[in-house]
Amino acid sequence: MWRNPFDLTYEELKGLLSGWGEPPYRARQLWAWLWRRLATDYRDMTDLPSSLRERLARELPLLLPRPGALQLDAEEGTEKLLLHLPDGEAVETVLMREGKRRTVCVSTQVGCPVGCAFCATGRMGFVRDLSPGEIAGQVLHFARRLSREGERVSHVVIMGMGEPLLNYQATLKAIRNLNHPAGFSLGARRFTLSTVGVVPGILRLAREGLQLNLAISLHAPDQGLREELVPLGSRWPIREVLAAADLYALATGRRVSFEYVLLSGVNDAPRQARALARLLSGRLAHVNLIPFNPAPGLPFRRPPESRVEAFRRELLRHGVDVTVRRSRGVRIQAGCGQLRTRP
Repeated sequence: MWRNPFDLTYEELKGLLSGWGEPPYRARQLWAWLWRRLATDYRDMTDLPSSLRERLARELPLLLPRPGALQLDAEEGTEKLLLHLPDGEAVETVLMREGKRRTVCVSTQVGCPVGCAFCATGRMGFVRDLSPGEIAGQVLHFARRLSREGERVSHVVIMGMGEPLLNYQATLKAIRNLNHPAGFSLGARRFTLSTVGVVPGILRLAREGLQLNLAISLHAPDQGLREELVPLGSRWPIREVLAAADLYALATGRRVSFEYVLLSGVNDAPRQARALARLLSGRLAHVNLIPFNPAPGLPFRRPPESRVEAFRRELLRHGVDVTVRRSRGVRIQAGCGQLRTRP
């Protein structure tokens, strides 16, 4: 028995209803209620027979995340929300407003198995993977909120708690469901997936036929330092990560972004900028520099602005496209590397 209708693809939902003796158009109706009209109760689905609604409620209950603590940065319009899952676990998700963009940052795991040295989520350890419906449910929660204001989600960044390519099937299923033209219909290019460089996952993603934006967390220009900052980096050397990124860019035509968190006195020296430029020279790539976002218990400091600017200029001088990314929600611990649900 399926746990949650939001875990199903359209074809799986169609097959389930067909097995119940329902005509094919019932799946289209139900899919539209779930993914386009953003229903939260079968009783609202008034074009479905009452007998079907009752059976759905019994056998395929709508398992929605329960909103908990909400933190708001009123100046930015950024919201961080704790969502409680049916088994009692919880994840944090973020809504960011910038101009006309309404971006939801979603989590794919409770905790994270990677344990990056500068990331608050990694200090939690790994608890469990999220299901496809639990991942997509974060987007749908904010979509319902925005619809009441006459707005909609414009972008999704898979950069919250967890490593999405270590929960590959659930993450891709959630993306495909949100991308489905008969439902939520969010274009593939409006998704950005961030990974620490899980090479088999990158190679698999390149074969999916989806033009997702890919961001790879590099954070160091040499293997030794990268393994200190990103322990999982020991499994896939930088050269293998870059080769996988090249293949992804070739297969999709999409430029790959490389995320680089600047840590004062650790990886922010001009010589390290030059080493990073040598790695990325000639590649279809862009660097996002992210000054460290402080979080309780983490031993690092944000570099001064002059240091950040010097690093940026050094990359530009060597022909590397670069942007300094100012994380939104830092004041409410909603920025890059700040999400967690327990000490």
